[in-house]
Amino acid sequence: MKHTLPIIALLLALGLSACNKDEGVGGSATIQGRIYKVIHSDDNYDLSLDTIVAAKQDVFIVYGSEGYVGDDVETGEDGSYRFRYLTAGNYTVYAYSELASGEKVAVSQTVSVDRGSTTTVPDIYIHTGKANGTSMVKGWVRATYFNKNGVSLNTDWAYGQRVYIQRLGEPYYFDDTRVGLNGLFYFQKLQPDTYIVFTFGEDPTNTTNMESPVPVSDTITVSKTDTVYTIHNAIMSIYLKS
Repeated sequence: MKHTLPIIALLLALGLSACNKDEGVGGSATIQGRIYKVIHSDDNYDLSLDTIVAAKQDVFIVYGSEGYVGDDVETGEDGSYRFRYLTAGNYTVYAYSELASGEKVAVSQTVSVDRGSTTTVPDIYIHTGKANGTSMVKGWVRATYFNKNGVSLNTDWAYGQRVYIQRLGEPYYFDDTRVGLNGLFYFQKLQPDTYIVFTFGEDPTNTTNMESPVPVSDTITVSKTDTVYTIHNAIMSIYLKS
């Protein structure tokens, strides 16, 4: 009989050890939540966003402090997901945003769950679209038109004028666009960098038939993404022969 108590104590210790399982499957807890997709469309000149539920989106879960994925599921048509049969502990749930470059970035939430509980994860918003992780530069071009004698006729927006952009320190431009009816131009999907924006006017004092292009430029630094930048002088003024 004197050995009974130590044996009981050992059995109790083993029982408690079995109850204190690490994070993972084999329990009675549930984690649930919803994923939303924020769409960054190009040709959207104020960078406004469209948010929808992320249907059929892969969602991943990490058990405790493990550095690898424990499981994954696919969201339903309403963007919802659920991980069942979990033990008590801490869990990280995540899904991937996708930049315009194709690079994927994890967006996560970490929650603590109790035995037998159903825990709702805060909503996860992932970002996608051709303009995600980029910015825009805009400006205006106004022209003073003159005749063959160099006499100014009128000043108006330079509709149809071509404008170019290049990275500071590089010898060639990488994109160009035309000025719209309201004098406005945009360059889309730019990464953080310093850029030179330029166009060409004409020399009103040149009354010959020879072309006399006069460059007009401005430098602008794009320091962050998902932002619309306006060139420093806003309006680039040029002369054009009518």
